Amino acid sequence: MPSGAPTGENCLVDMDSKAGDLFSEDAHPTGTGGAGILARLWLPKGLSPSMAKEWIDRRRASIRPWASFVDQRKFSKPRNFGEFCQRVVKNVDTFNSNYTFIFLGLILYCIVSSPMLLIALAVFAGAFYIIHLKSLESKLVVMGKELNLPHQAGLAGAISLPVFWLAGAGAAVFWVLGATLFVIGSHAAFRELEPSDLEELFMEPV
Repeated sequence: MPSGAPTGENCLVDMDSKAGDLFSEDAHPTGTGGAGILARLWLPKGLSPSMAKEWIDRRRASIRPWASFVDQRKFSKPRNFGEFCQRVVKNVDTFNSNYTFIFLGLILYCIVSSPMLLIALAVFAGAFYIIHLKSLESKLVVMGKELNLPHQAGLAGAISLPVFWLAGAGAAVFWVLGATLFVIGSHAAFRELEPSDLEELFMEPV
């Protein structure tokens, strides 16, 4: 008996097409386009998982081998202050991506080891998300000025500031900065320069 419902292979094709629609650009609830399911979450304009992934991929592509990075045979005390400065400048440029991942690792360790900081970040993310959703429904205007994305983030930060204060976020920031400067500074100062870096120094005009 004929009916409007698809059957057999047609049904499978129809289900696949509907599943694919969830990840299509037309799936955005506001009708403005997006990036599939992630766009349905109404992510702020200018922020996308693809941008973050592209940034991480670039960093991973330029990272130096970790075995060479921590090779103890390539560490020595700088002979003078001039060599100290040369090592720091060149090594920061050479191992930039390695240092970036160390910095991110210290941030992650600090967050994971502090439950209150996790709660504070959750409050900030929730406040920012709600504010952004409200801005999509209608323009948010304060003192005659429309709140753009940085303003929305600032407002979310102000709302979550007491929670960050209770979580000791200030001390956490100083700890991360101090640990980063110590680890990266020590490595950059005591790590001997790569042969290619030495050749560049010799070729530089005096």
